[in-house]
Order: sequence, then structure tokens, then C-alpha cells
Amino acid sequence: MAVEISNPFDINLGTDNVIITDTVSSLEGSDFYKFTIGASSSFNLSLDDLSADADVTLIQDRNSNLQIDGDEVIAYSNRGGTRSELINEILEEGDYYIRVYPYEEDVDIRYRLTVGAELLDLGGDTLTEAYKLENGAAISDRIGGLDLNNYYQLTLDGRSDIDITVSGLNNNSDSDIDVHLLDINGQIVSSSTSPGSDESIIETLEPGKHNEHNVYIYSYSLNEADYNLTFSSVPKTNSPVPTSSSPLPLPTAGGDSNVVASPIPQSANSNTNHIQGTFGADTFTYQSGYNLNIFSGNGNYNYSSGLFDTLNLSNYVSNTVGINLANNGNGGVVYNPGDGARVFDAIKFSDGRQILFENIEVVQFADTTLNLSVIPNDPLFNQQWNLHMTGVQNAWRFTQGNNNVLMGIVDTGLGTDSNGNLHPDLRDTIVVGNNYLDEWQGFSHGTPVQGTMGAAANNGQGIAGINWNSSIYTIDVVGGDSGDYNLVGAVDTIIKEANSLGQFAVINLSLVGGYSVQLEQIIANNQSNALFVIASGNDGGNSIASPANLAAKYSNVMAVGASWGTADWYGNPKTPGQRIDYSGIGWWGSNRGDGLTLMAPSEFVSTNAIINPSSSFHTHGYDPRFNGTSASTAMVSGIASLLWSVNKNLTAEQIKSIISQTATDLGAIGYDTEYGHGLINADAAVRRAMAISRGFS
Repeated sequence: MAVEISNPFDINLGTDNVIITDTVSSLEGSDFYKFTIGASSSFNLSLDDLSADADVTLIQDRNSNLQIDGDEVIAYSNRGGTRSELINEILEEGDYYIRVYPYEEDVDIRYRLTVGAELLDLGGDTLTEAYKLENGAAISDRIGGLDLNNYYQLTLDGRSDIDITVSGLNNNSDSDIDVHLLDINGQIVSSSTSPGSDESIIETLEPGKHNEHNVYIYSYSLNEADYNLTFSSVPKTNSPVPTSSSPLPLPTAGGDSNVVASPIPQSANSNTNHIQGTFGADTFTYQSGYNLNIFSGNGNYNYSSGLFDTLNLSNYVSNTVGINLANNGNGGVVYNPGDGARVFDAIKFSDGRQILFENIEVVQFADTTLNLSVIPNDPLFNQQWNLHMTGVQNAWRFTQGNNNVLMGIVDTGLGTDSNGNLHPDLRDTIVVGNNYLDEWQGFSHGTPVQGTMGAAANNGQGIAGINWNSSIYTIDVVGGDSGDYNLVGAVDTIIKEANSLGQFAVINLSLVGGYSVQLEQIIANNQSNALFVIASGNDGGNSIASPANLAAKYSNVMAVGASWGTADWYGNPKTPGQRIDYSGIGWWGSNRGDGLTLMAPSEFVSTNAIINPSSSFHTHGYDPRFNGTSASTAMVSGIASLLWSVNKNLTAEQIKSIISQTATDLGAIGYDTEYGHGLINADAAVRRAMAISRGFS
């Protein structure tokens, strides 16, 4: 049905954003704005400070008749509640309209509209923004500085010979750009990586398979460079396609004898070597016989002993190679090693050969050492092997948390001392009345949960929490004391608080029991904006405890099991990652069964609060072995919050998928009910979230 545009307000887009505060009334129904784009531009719109639920639509009136049909709607944003509405699009020259309208009738809504447009280079910043190249195209473009990536889309008609050439690099020997040909999934098909010179890719692309391709050009040197890009495609007849029966060489382990070699997909014209590390400290050595070496440190429980996952380049001087670190703006190289595209750190040699690496703490050159991990000054950080084993110190290079996400803790509340103070190593928590106070039992279970997720870091005291900055909301649901919430009320309160702040919610349930139809309905109603991380249970049984068993049904629920480090509670040596099970001696064991999502460490140091038997006050200290699947669940919640901190466009379903996809496989190959998808890997998960934010699938 056509929509009539009435009384549009003209917006003059210049170099600065235009900000408009207004109210859309129930009588008007819609507010309209008109603006003009003079040349290809990146357009950004936000609708926020909403007093009620409003939506926004971007329209191009191609017929100039102020009658807008559905096919003229370019983009829209209709997030629920008062969360900010966002639109980001590349717009070509033309006239456009914005429509702001209430979600429900008979409501007057106050809002703030911010719009801006910026002229951009032809090459898109992400795959989804790729500029379409026609056959025979010859264009000029720029890259470098703050614009490190340009993407172009090719659409082919059947099997074709293609020729892509990049030339005219300003005759600047300090400029080095590289070219990759990607398939529709972002996998590298072919590359040209000559240092500081023209690049060329000539390929025959097969019919009926990935007819859509992309050209990915990035600045390796980071210096600005103008270049010329030409593209031609010549269809081929359906003659037989030659194949090779020669297998590609399998890599061999380099460095630590415990490092396991793992092959990854390779393109036809490249030699690729991928080495996966262990859970301990590994040394990876560059092997010059490969065009591409990929080194994946896998966490490092030896970190506190001064042993690091190390990339050994001691035969090379640092200024003879190009170094492209992933934490420098839009830096690094996006690559899919077979389990999802991630952003890798990169080193390039003068002959064009390249190293991609992740989860590495030290790069050792002949003349210097690069120390990459983040080390807070908390004195007990060197005992937090659980963070080291899962690569949290490496993920901190990219984020330590931000206001994209609210961490909700539904537990016993927090123990206070005789002065009414919380543990001094905990950050402030959102407080409503006394629903955060713990009056339950001998120790405050909620205190180590919150410490694991978000203890104050870099404060020279105690431990470092996984997330240093995101808000925390702790609610007491245990004990039936005055002011306590029930489970449904607590979860609903946290989600509403997150929605009011325009945030996502990670809700930690380090508990079992409490299932209700109402709880399940809340989970079902919030599958995009709320992630539920729940303990799998501690009876060592063959089924997942309730409510964690909802993980088998809902994509925004994770059921978490517990793994040992190098030893158990009694000091007996264990294989790192092994499922914890003391059930044979009548103690606890991590549950297994259908729906188990993944594992995380347990029996590690965290904050604690022990109640004085003669009073209701707690003594604060540190628990050297916070245990149970409760501890593991808190770890996963903290790491999940880091993913939303680097990519606010992810859904809860995507967060669960990323963490599962990047986990280190344990037990049987692939998913199993003993270990789920494996042990959580914070660094790989954050890098995957970053790659998705850049438009890679």
C-alpha cells in the first residue's frame, strides 16, 4: 500500500551531523524529512532519546510523486521498546525521505533524530558495502590512512577467465597494498601480495559455483595510496575442467613438541600451513616453505609462570617486515581458517609471504620483542590460570567491556561487612532497595560470581574481572528474605533495565532449579537481545539440569560445563580441559547430556564473602578455588559480554554461535554431550565478532 509523504521538513546535509529534537503526535501519525545526496556517500541515521517505541524508514521517491511504494523503502529500523533505531547505508545521488512514526497508535513520542552523510571512496568498507564492478570497469580509488579496506563485487555469467589489475601506486615505495579474490562466503580464492608494486590476479572461475565474487584490497603499509583498478571477464565454453590428483602438503609442527598440526582449506595457487597450539605455552616457528603460515595459540595456563605463546622470528630484524596488528583501528587481516572468518594479526615478508596469528602473547625478533597481551596490575592476576587458559588476556587487547551490554547476575546477592560495604574489589552494581543483599548462608555465592565476571581491574588489589567496564546488575533470589525477587521477576527486571539503557543483557544463572512457564516465555520473547548463561549442574549426571536444559530448545540459552586445569582440588594431575568429576568419591561432577553448549574452567581464585556466625555481616577475602559449574558459568558470561562490546550488532543467537564455533574441541571430534563444543576461547571468539562487524560471514 502506498504511503503519502506530507509536509516534509528539508534537511541540509553538510560536513556536520544534523540533530533534530521533535515529537511525533498521534494526530500526525508520521514525521517526514527530506534531504539530497549529491554524490556517493555513507549515510548514518540514529533515532534515540525515545519516550516510547518509535520506528524509522529511509525512502527514495524515484517517481517524484510523494507516493511511496514498498519497493522504494531502502532501509528501516524497528527495534523494540525505547532502544535506539539505527540505519547505515551507502546512498547514490538523489532525493531521499525519512519517516519517523510510532509503533502503536494514539501515542505522542518525543525523539532525537541525528543524520549525517560523508562522501566516500568507491570501495566499500565491508563485504556488505562492496562497490559493484561491471565487466570492463576501469576506476581510480584511494586507500590507506583511516581507510584500510576496499571491497568490490563481481558478478559472473558462468565459467569465465577474469583479469584483475591494480596499478599506479603513486610510485610510492612506502605504499604497499594487497589484493585478494574472495568467494561469496569471504573465503580467499586467489591473492596477489607483491611488496610495493602492481598487483594482478588472473583466474578461471568455474560455472555454477560462487558466481558472485569480491575483490578485497587492503593497505598493508597503512600509508595512503591512489591506485587504478581494472576488471575484465571473458566467458569460457564448457570444456572439461582440469583437476589435480596431487594432495596438498600437510603441515608439520614447529616449536613446542606438543603443538598439533592442523590443515585448513587452501586455495589452488597457495601453500598454507596452519598450526594449532595446546592449552599451555607453545613456541611457533616460521616455516619459509609456505606462502602463508597461520599460528593459533590456544590459551596458556603457563602464563603465570612467565612462559608465553611465542611466535619465534629471531632470525629476522623487525624493520625488515611489515607488521599489521589487529588492534590498530581497522587493522589486521580477516581470514577464514575453516571455522569462521576472524581478524588475525599479520606479518609480511619482502617476498610477499605472510604470517597470520592469534592468541599469541610474544613475537620475538632478532632486535626486539613485541609483548601483545594485556597485563593488569592486580596482584592475584598471576594466579588466574582460568583467564590465561582461555586467552582472556589476549582478548583484552580489543576490549575490556563497554556500555553496549549489561551483565545481570541472578544469585544470592552480595555479602556486606559491618559497615554495609560490598567486597572492596567489586565494581559498583546497580542497586534498587536491598534486593542485592545476601542473607542466605555461610558464604555469599553471588560474590565470587560477580568477581569472576567483573571485579575491578588495574586497581592494584586482588583479582581482575573479565569485563572491566560494563554495568552490572545483581539481584538476590535465594533465601526468601524481605526484598528478594523470584527468578522470573529478577530476569524480567534486568532485561527491562538493559532495554531502557539501549543495551543487550547477558544474564548469568549460576544456579539450578526455578524453571517456570513464565521464565521460558521471557527467554522466548527476548531471543535477540538477551543471552542466558546457565550452569549445567553438579551431580555428575547424564542430563542437563533445569533451567540449563532449555539450551537444547533456545538459541539464546547456553548450558555450561566445568573443566579442570592441570590439577584437581587435591593436587592430582589432570589433563587440561578434562570434565570435572568427583562423583566417584561422593562429591560433585559436571553434568553432561543433550543441550550442553560448552565448557569453561572451574576451581579458580575469585572474590569471596564469609558470614560471621554470630552476626549477619560478612568478612571479605579471596576464595582460592571457587568451584562447581557456577564458576564456569560466570566465566562464559564475562567472555560473552566482551563479544557484544566489540560488535553491538550481534544478536544473542550469534553470540552463542560464535562462542560455540570458536571453542577448542574436546572429547570426540565435533559436538558431543560430554564436552559440548569444547572449551571456550575468548581471543578467537572476540576476533570472530570483529570480523562479522567488518561484513564477513
